[in-house]
Amino acid sequence: MDENSLIYGLELQARALTPQYGESNDVCFFIATNSLKPTNQVHLIQYEEEQGTVQSKVFEHALGEVWKLNSCPHNARLLASVYNVQKGAQVLSQSALLTLPEDLNPDPEQLKSEYLPWQQVEVLEAPGERVKTIEFHPSQEQTIACVVDNKVAVMQRAEASTRVVAEVPTSGSSSGSAKHTLHFTTGKWSHHHQGHQFLTLHDGHLSAYDVRDTQHCAWSISDAHGQMVRDLDCNPNKQCHLVTGGDDGYLRIWDCRMPKAPVFERSDHSHWVWSVRFNTFHDQLLLSSSSDCKVLLTCAGSVSSETQVQAGLDDSNFSGAEPEERHKLLPDGLLQTFDQHEDSVYCAEWSNVDPWIFASLSYDGRVIISKVPKQYKYQIIF
Repeated sequence: MDENSLIYGLELQARALTPQYGESNDVCFFIATNSLKPTNQVHLIQYEEEQGTVQSKVFEHALGEVWKLNSCPHNARLLASVYNVQKGAQVLSQSALLTLPEDLNPDPEQLKSEYLPWQQVEVLEAPGERVKTIEFHPSQEQTIACVVDNKVAVMQRAEASTRVVAEVPTSGSSSGSAKHTLHFTTGKWSHHHQGHQFLTLHDGHLSAYDVRDTQHCAWSISDAHGQMVRDLDCNPNKQCHLVTGGDDGYLRIWDCRMPKAPVFERSDHSHWVWSVRFNTFHDQLLLSSSSDCKVLLTCAGSVSSETQVQAGLDDSNFSGAEPEERHKLLPDGLLQTFDQHEDSVYCAEWSNVDPWIFASLSYDGRVIISKVPKQYKYQIIF
């Protein structure tokens, strides 16, 4: 397994990683550091599979320690950063949009520092003090959602307008103070529902809001996990399915039409699950990372979109029709444990270009680019 992976090390601690979604040819990821030192960094790394090497470009993130990064699917040069700033005795979380320069290979003599310059840094005015994430709309280039405090605000960048579309109600405490208000943990746009639904996590619960109807909760799953839910992801190929990971160590797949129980679950992690991702092409493959220092590759073929394809193919076989393409299903369960990290693994992300490559990031600044083991790849495609 070791020869299947490549390690890229950062000088500082880190917990933010995202694929470069707007890039369609090269396997690229952004990583940002999370250090109390004054100068944090954003690294754009490009994986060269044939050479087995990584090329990097490094930018300065002078705004503060980065907790979350997202890249824009419509513009390869645009990404959103969520970072901490100290104001007096208070630590606040803010966000900014960062635009890469058009020329990523400037003359070294013209550089004023060791870092490449941003073309533009735009600090966002969020309606709150603790931004959790900035999410780019999957199809509307100028629309972003900001999860901040107990609100979700949809921003239109072209018009500089902000609209609060969801809010967590206070928890019913007698004091009514802000300390007893539930805050969102994170959120994500649904790939489906014409881009009108935004999914949120708060405490152990999962809720979906129709952004056209303020305050209207489209559906919800109460107590999705026994403890806090840390992350979620939508199945890009199956409309009602999503995956969650939580502090109880479970990975669970839900069908939002049947919210009482998950349709699939595993508890192979021994500590908090920080990141869960469906493979963007073969959604029977799931990636998860945890503070148990492991990245797990899991198969959920029995509830994937590929079971529907199989069923359709099997029905057509009696007529003598040969299927054009048939993806085989692997057995459900844990396929592979990647244990090369020595610290909590906060992020694991599939490449948006090659469905067999993924990157993982641990808090000590170690980035590992890995591949789905060939035995599973060949079982699926042949």
